[in-house]
Formats: sequence, C-alpha cells, structure tokens
Amino acid sequence: MKIAVLAGDGIGPEVTREAVRVLEALGLAGLELVEGDVGGMAYKKHGHPLPAATLDLARASDGILFGAVGDPDCDNLERHLRPEQAILGLRKELGLFANLRPARVFAGLEDFSALRPEVAGAIDLLIVRELNGDVYFGEKGIRTLPDGRRQGWDMMSYAEDEVRRIAHVAFRAAQGRNGKLCSVDKANVLETFQLWRDVVTEVAAEYPDVELSHMYVDNAAMQLVRNPGQFDVVVTGNMFGDILSDQASMCVGSIGLLASASLSEGKLGLYEPIHGSAPDIAGKGLANPMATVLSAAMLLRHSLGMEDQAARIEAAVARALADGVRGADLGGSHGTALIGDAIVERL
Repeated sequence: MKIAVLAGDGIGPEVTREAVRVLEALGLAGLELVEGDVGGMAYKKHGHPLPAATLDLARASDGILFGAVGDPDCDNLERHLRPEQAILGLRKELGLFANLRPARVFAGLEDFSALRPEVAGAIDLLIVRELNGDVYFGEKGIRTLPDGRRQGWDMMSYAEDEVRRIAHVAFRAAQGRNGKLCSVDKANVLETFQLWRDVVTEVAAEYPDVELSHMYVDNAAMQLVRNPGQFDVVVTGNMFGDILSDQASMCVGSIGLLASASLSEGKLGLYEPIHGSAPDIAGKGLANPMATVLSAAMLLRHSLGMEDQAARIEAAVARALADGVRGADLGGSHGTALIGDAIVERL
C-alpha cells in the first residue's frame, strides 16, 4: 500500500503531518508513505509546480494524500507555472474525473453553521463534481478586437461520454445512500447543460432504484440555504460543483471539516481537504487538520478498500468534536498538533 504524500504550500505540511500520524497510528501492515514536492514550494525548488518526479510518484502509488497549494510569492508567474496548476495537472494526467465532497453537520456543531441550527442539523449530502471538463479546461484567451478593446473568452463544453461516466458515479453513490440524486445544471440557458440533462436522464434508466430530479444551479444555491436537508447526492459540472461545494462547507459550519476525493476510473484517487493553503496562518500551528484527516479516511475507503479503518478515523474525529476539541475555526483554542493528538487518542 503505497501512498504519495504531497503536502504542498502554506498550512498544507501542518495539516498533512497530522493525517499521516493518524494513518501511522492505525498500525497498518505494508503501508508505505512517500513524500513528494508540489505547488509553490516545488516551483521554488525545481522550476515547476508539478515536477516530473512527483508525477511519476503519483502514478506509481495506490493513493495520493494532498495538502494544499497556493503561494502569494508566485502570484505574478505565468499561469502555467502557478502553484494551482499542480492540482489541475494531476487531475488531467491521472484521469481524476470524479470529485466527491461529503458535507454533514457533526453533532454539537449546529450553532456554528450560518443557518438556523434546526436547518443545519439536517445536512447530510454528497456533491459529485465532474473534474476534467467544463469551462476550466476549455480553450481560453484574451484578444484585442478591431476597435482596440480587449476581450476575454473561455469555452465551456462537455462531451457525451464525459457526462455519462460522472452520472454513473453519482447514481452508484446514491444507491449506497438514500437513493436520491439531484442533477444541477443551467439547461435553460446553456446548450452544454442541455446535453448534460439529456444524458443524465438517459443514464437514469439503468438505475430504477434511484429517484432522479433536476434543478437549475441558481435555484440549487438558494435551496442549499433554505432547505439543505432535501439533498442526498448532487451531481453537477466542474464550475458549478466548485461553487456549490464551497457554499455547502459554510452551511455545515467550517471549511476546516470538509474532505474530498478525486477518483479515476480505477482505484487511484487523490484525497485533499477543500480548504486552501491559508498563507496568513501558515507555520503558526493554528490550522484545523480534521478535513485532511477525514480525507485520509476517504483514501482508505475508496482506494484501499479498508472500510472498517476509514470508519474508525471518522468515529475518532466525531468523538473528538463531541468532547469539545475545537480549532480556532470553531471558536476553540486547540492547535493543529493538539487536535491530531486528540484524534489519535480516540482511535
């Protein structure tokens, strides 16, 4: 069981260190953790945010535990050399097309949500986001019009097979949960998402045990605030999924609690917290590592098939929270290492 540990920038090394401690505390025989450089720190050392050696390590691993990328020192670099290109490059090169972002409120944290406690307490959903298409990967550029004005442009597109494969992932996820799938699109305005809706509807015929509904993205954003408990599994495109999953994070109380998995068609996956590198608190021992620890649990579940060990980690995190272990993001005083200690103790 070879795991590539790509800590990255900012608070990435701090939160990843605690997740590694938790994995090691499980005492799994044959577990090999290998570190690699990625992001702004990789650019400073190797001249590229995703060095060839790191990509080779990722390809040779059974799973990837990822921290965060982003460095203000690199903001003025050409786009293809910026730290964020590392994660985009890994998604593309490894075929990581399905992003799973669970969001639920842990018992006792209802008051930390921006929503009323009784509304927040009903949140238990999974957002399935397509990762390899949409406007993020379309042709783009800035051009000068004949009259001298500049115009920026980005092409949004999805091929039928791209929609079909993410739809299958979402339907299978719904089968393992409460049997409800909501497909979020903008089919009333965008031809790309009219195709999306058509294909998802076609795939639904293969899953008669799953109840499919469709919702426009603007309404979905509103419903996430008004009645989030109605959602079980949500499937959507790259850009809409990016926005809605961050919105969901604030509905549950803190972005520091949300894990994610980016999966290929095989077992290989990349697992990371959905928060960024937070350079303003980097090196201060203040970051909440729980999202990264929960990402490690998803790695065990989806890439290594170790459901029992994944559940142990999740239970330890839940118990730590129930016992009052809180980082600054939740109004507490526990630092990064202390939170890691608390989780390890509760294993």
